[in-house]
Amino acid sequence: MLQYDACQPRRRCVLAPLGCCASALLALLAAPAQAVAAARPACDYLSKSVTAQPAGALLLASYPSERSGALSNAAFTYDNSVAAIALVACGHTPLARRIGDALLLALDHDRYWHDGRLRNGYAAGAIGAAPLKLAGWWDLKSQRWLEDDYQAGSDSGNIAWAMLALLTLHAASGDQRYRDGALRLARWVEGTLDARGAGGFVGGYFGHEPAPQRQRWKSTEHNTDLAAAFGWLARVTGDAHWRQRMTVAADFVAAMWNADCGCYAVGTAEDGVTLNPLLALDAQVWPLMALPGAAKLSEPLLQTVDSRLRFQAGYTYSDAGGGLWIEGTAQVAVLLELLHRQAPARTLRAAIEGERTADGGYYATGAAAMPTGFMLATDPSMPRVYFHLEHLGAAAWAALADRGYNPFSGGRRLAR
Repeated sequence: MLQYDACQPRRRCVLAPLGCCASALLALLAAPAQAVAAARPACDYLSKSVTAQPAGALLLASYPSERSGALSNAAFTYDNSVAAIALVACGHTPLARRIGDALLLALDHDRYWHDGRLRNGYAAGAIGAAPLKLAGWWDLKSQRWLEDDYQAGSDSGNIAWAMLALLTLHAASGDQRYRDGALRLARWVEGTLDARGAGGFVGGYFGHEPAPQRQRWKSTEHNTDLAAAFGWLARVTGDAHWRQRMTVAADFVAAMWNADCGCYAVGTAEDGVTLNPLLALDAQVWPLMALPGAAKLSEPLLQTVDSRLRFQAGYTYSDAGGGLWIEGTAQVAVLLELLHRQAPARTLRAAIEGERTADGGYYATGAAAMPTGFMLATDPSMPRVYFHLEHLGAAAWAALADRGYNPFSGGRRLAR
C-alpha cells in the first residue's frame, strides 16, 4: 500500500549532529534573546492534546489535521513515544503514562502477534483490551479498505523509541510495568541482530502478518536508538547481556563514521556492508546525544551539518534539501543546549515557533513537500517526503528543545 512519508522517513536513516561553523555560530550568538518567548507552548499543546481525549490509555494522531489517506487517524509508535518522553520533560508524567499504558496494551493485544513486538503505527484514540486496529482508509479507486504496509510492520528503531519511552516512565513513576514492557521489547528486537559487515541490527520487518519482509539494510539512526535503549535497560536491570547488546549497536554506529566528511554514513544497503553516503540530519545529531563519548566529534559534525544542511533559520532533513525541517531543527536545539550553547539554541527555537499551526501545533516542515533523499518502500518509484502538515513528532521535539531534555538519557545531560 502507499506509504506517504510525512510518516516516518527517518526510519531508514541514521543520526546526524548539527553543525555550526564559526561564522554561523557568531551570527546565532548575536541574535536577540527576546526573539524567543518565555512561554513553553509546545508543552501546553501536548498537554491539551492528551486532556482533550476521553480518560484512559490512548495514542495520539501523528497528523491530526489529515482526514483521508494513509495518514488519516494514524498514530505512529515513534511519534507517540517521543510525545510521552516530552510530557515527562514538561512535568506532566500522569499524562505521559496514558501513552505508556497504551504501548503496554498494544504489546498484549495485537490482532496477530504475541511475541513482544509493536507495530510502526496504530489507529489513534482510546486503547483498551480489544485487539488494536491499524488506521487504514477507504480507497475509492479499488473500492477496498486498505492498510499501510509500513504501519503494519515493525522497525527496530521504532521499537527502541518505545523502549526509551517506557524506561523514561519507569524512572519518573517507579512503576515496574514500564521496565518489564521495555524488557519484552528488547527480547524481541534483539532478533534483528546481524553478523554482516560491522554487525549491528537490521531495519526490522515491513508489511503485514503472517510473513512480513525482513529489512536487511542497517541504519545508523536505528542502531543509535538501540544502543541508548539497551544501555538504559542494562542500568535498570543490572543484566550485562544488555550492555553487550548496547556495545554491538554502538560499534556499528562508530563504523559509520567518515573522517573525511566529518559525518556519519546514514547506514548500509541491503547487503549490510555497502555504505549509504546520504547525509541525514538525525543520523548526525542523535549519536552525540545518545552514545557515551560521542560528543568529542561535535566540532567536525557541527561544521559539516551547518555547511551542508543549514536551511533558512534552521535545518533541512538531508542533503536532498528543499525545506525547513521543524523536528530536526528542534533536535539540533536540544543538542546545542546539552553542549551549553544556549544562545544559538534560543535562535533555533524562535525559528520553530514561526512554524505554528492555527490550533497551536507545529508543522512537520515549512515547505509544501520536503524531500528526504529516500524512496518509498511501498512504491520505490516515489520519493519519501514530509508535508506541510501539523505533526505530533515536531511538537514533541519542540517541547524537548524548550526543556533542553535529552530523550536518550532522561535528563539535561549527554549520555553516560
